[in-house]
Amino acid sequence: MAGWLEALDRRAELRAKAGLTRRLRPRGPADPVVDLAGNDYLGLARHPAVTAAATTALTGYGLGATGSRLVRGTTEAHEALEAELANWLGTGRALVFSSGYLANLGAVRALVRPRTLLVSDAHNHASLIDGCRLSGAETVVTPHADVAAVEAALAAVPGRPAVVVTESVFSVDGDLAPLRELHAAARRHDALLLVDDAHALGLTGPDGAGAVAAAGLAGEPDVVLTATLSKALGGAGGVVAGPAELIRHLIDTGRTFIFDTAPPPAVAAGVLAAVRLARTDAGPRVELADRAATAARRLAAAGLPVSTPAAAVVSVTAPGPEAAVAWAADCLDRGVAVGCFRPPSTPDARSRLRLTINAGVPRPDFERALDVIVECAP
Repeated sequence: MAGWLEALDRRAELRAKAGLTRRLRPRGPADPVVDLAGNDYLGLARHPAVTAAATTALTGYGLGATGSRLVRGTTEAHEALEAELANWLGTGRALVFSSGYLANLGAVRALVRPRTLLVSDAHNHASLIDGCRLSGAETVVTPHADVAAVEAALAAVPGRPAVVVTESVFSVDGDLAPLRELHAAARRHDALLLVDDAHALGLTGPDGAGAVAAAGLAGEPDVVLTATLSKALGGAGGVVAGPAELIRHLIDTGRTFIFDTAPPPAVAAGVLAAVRLARTDAGPRVELADRAATAARRLAAAGLPVSTPAAAVVSVTAPGPEAAVAWAADCLDRGVAVGCFRPPSTPDARSRLRLTINAGVPRPDFERALDVIVECAP
């Protein structure tokens, strides 16, 4: 009976030799580290208006939603958030899930019909990859941001339903998908376009409405948008936004919606406050864009291989997984938290430090953090 545990130990040893061991690092509420690893891009997680809204809802509703959305889990807080999101994103309706991961699984599955072909970008997030796999539909993985390859995949199956699946700002390197061109290719072949806007929502586009809105595609009947509420909005949960008919279909048939406990009302209320701040206050967006450009410029000037950020993700290539781990650890020892991405979390063989810029970090601390990253570079 112990053989399976020994097999797990052996696999852990192999991962350790390859530099792929992962560890949990608990932090306290007063963590002094300069955070360039978390996803609180606009610094809204601790904004007084956000925490006040969440506190009021916590007092009124209690800790949890107490049920799935279709039983007792839907509250006025959820309904108000969905209405605000749909208005902001320019879509017919929006539906909130308990995580962006589940929103992506549900969205992909909802768009699959008999004989559907899914055309998925090679750099897509794991939630989109898993959504494609779990849907049971035939999936073609195309080279990253290659519109011609997408067009060829669609042209190879004339008459079949198809969905082009992409992120807008990609989570690993922070580059922007060619959304207008992808949409044009999809439309030429009567296909749908599914865009995960997680790393652009709140940061780009009119009033921070994201990359889909920036591309002029908001509200298009053949475009479906997903996003997480845990990045620029500082909360938790996910959203699928699109035509009202799609949302009705998800409510009736979406397993990751129907069979999951609803997000806590306090989180929904806090995220609603964050959406309103993100829509109306452009200052943090402007500051964040300036910081992302500054980080890319200073790291490149130091001779480091760095991505060009489309929003808040700045990626720096490391020589290998062991070097990436040591680099991130050295930065943390000096009070700077950075992301460390290694295979299999990366879509290629490269290991990286991933910096996620946070407009809520004091500017002097941010500048010092860049110095630390350069000084600790392998």
